Amino acid sequence: MKKSLLTLSLIASSFLSSSVIADPKTPGTQAGYSTAELLSQGIPDDLNTVSVEALTEELKGKPAMSVGFDIDDTVLFSSPVFYRGQQEFSPSGYSYLSNQQFWDKANCGWDAFSQPKTIASKLIAMHQARGDDIYFITARTPSDCDFMTTYIKKTFDIKQMHDVIFSGTSKEAYLKAPYIKQHNIKIYYGDADGDIISARQAGAEGIRIMRAANSSYKPLPKNGLYGERVVLDSQY
Repeated sequence: MKKSLLTLSLIASSFLSSSVIADPKTPGTQAGYSTAELLSQGIPDDLNTVSVEALTEELKGKPAMSVGFDIDDTVLFSSPVFYRGQQEFSPSGYSYLSNQQFWDKANCGWDAFSQPKTIASKLIAMHQARGDDIYFITARTPSDCDFMTTYIKKTFDIKQMHDVIFSGTSKEAYLKAPYIKQHNIKIYYGDADGDIISARQAGAEGIRIMRAANSSYKPLPKNGLYGERVVLDSQY
């Protein structure tokens, strides 16, 4: 498994405050809508949405390619893992996010309590049916185990599984971008702003997966902030 260059304090601050984010802040080109807003107000006309069925039709007849997925809030609803980590390691704060013991628990077993997202199952099945090569890239702090790779492989029935890539994160650079480019990924799915920008920097299309409104990772991002396509019903 690749080691991360992640600065732990930056990850912690990304969970603590809307004014401190791990990725560099790139101004949006559109208003964007949080998942909570979309659930309460409906899908607005100016949101660039796409369904799994439309993507399937769009890719029909095209040669196999490499695609990528973020993990937390994209393929897994992992808030239970982070909630348990806080309760066990720092009930009154967020210092657990800078504690390697927490990451070892999360990466090496606790993800069994993460809920696979329905949208991820649909997208992964579609891409596997096409023969696409699938990569998973996360900004988590790494651990000396391969549980996450094994768990994702089994959970989504991945036929040819690559080791999960731990990219790290930085306020100065989008660290997922080099991995997206290295593996010639053409489409990268993610819930965070940084996922969309990382994909574009690497020459790929970043497609937004809606972060569940009840995710512990706040504030909720604005879907469509950069005019990117947003997968319908992807909060689940």
